[in-house]
Amino acid sequence: MKALYYKDKAQYLEDYPIPVPGPSESLVKILISAICNTDKEVLKGYKPNFSGVLGHEFVGEVVESNKKELIGKRVVGELNEGCGQCIYCRTGREKHCLNRKVIGIAGRDGCFAEYMTIHSDLLHVVPEEIPTEVAIFTEPLAAALEIMEQAHIQPSKNVAVIGDGRLAFMIAQVVSLSGADLTIIGRHEDKLKQFSSFAKTTTETDETYEIVIDATGSPAGILSAQKLVRNKGLIVIKSTYAGKVEIDMSSFVVNEITIKGSRCGPFEPAMQLLQRGLVTLPAIELYELKDYEKALQSKAFKAGFKF
Repeated sequence: MKALYYKDKAQYLEDYPIPVPGPSESLVKILISAICNTDKEVLKGYKPNFSGVLGHEFVGEVVESNKKELIGKRVVGELNEGCGQCIYCRTGREKHCLNRKVIGIAGRDGCFAEYMTIHSDLLHVVPEEIPTEVAIFTEPLAAALEIMEQAHIQPSKNVAVIGDGRLAFMIAQVVSLSGADLTIIGRHEDKLKQFSSFAKTTTETDETYEIVIDATGSPAGILSAQKLVRNKGLIVIKSTYAGKVEIDMSSFVVNEITIKGSRCGPFEPAMQLLQRGLVTLPAIELYELKDYEKALQSKAFKAGFKF
């Protein structure tokens, strides 16, 4: 099968073996898959020990499964496969499993291929009313919703989202549904226009905010958030990246700032928002897998692969 394989660099292959599902797994034929900033960071060395097929955002059709009711269904899937034995798995926190596998990122082939296998419990059936090109937004929207799971964003608070990319777009819309006073701080005027119907936008500001969400995908994001957050405020970090950042932690102590990391979130609520049409979505720009270099360099709000 065709696959985008990573080992020190990306390689397009046409003879990668079709995977065979294990006893608790499903074989999924990929319909479309999408590029996440994390995929680009893997290519920069974010996960130096990873080798395998890249990609973790997909919509597919189940071909084989230990759960017969899934066969023939369109599905999306979660990233993190727990071991089932560690303290995190035993207490309902599987995505923090000490031995977890993460599709396309750690110990598990991903979805930039014609087929993939995945633990069947990680799959969610896509309602018929949701088109495939809309369902592909389930994973990033779920990641945005995780912020609401972790933090109480009161409508009376003012909130800033740093970043003007795809994840920032999802986060901003979820936060805007709370009624909070919302500002998007980005670098690209053309991208910021897409936020203007539900948030204030700017490329620079002297304001400070009760809650600051870093969705830049850059090491500089936390430094910007540090300058923007008010004393006793909250910083939520959604960025993952290759590289490190040097930061003076003393100000966080003196100013009593709360820092909260945030990543994967709930899929079913995300699909409910998509089904009800409560989120505006940018168009997805789709490529053949062999044109992966063009896809990775695309300036589109969202790019991916069609199989």
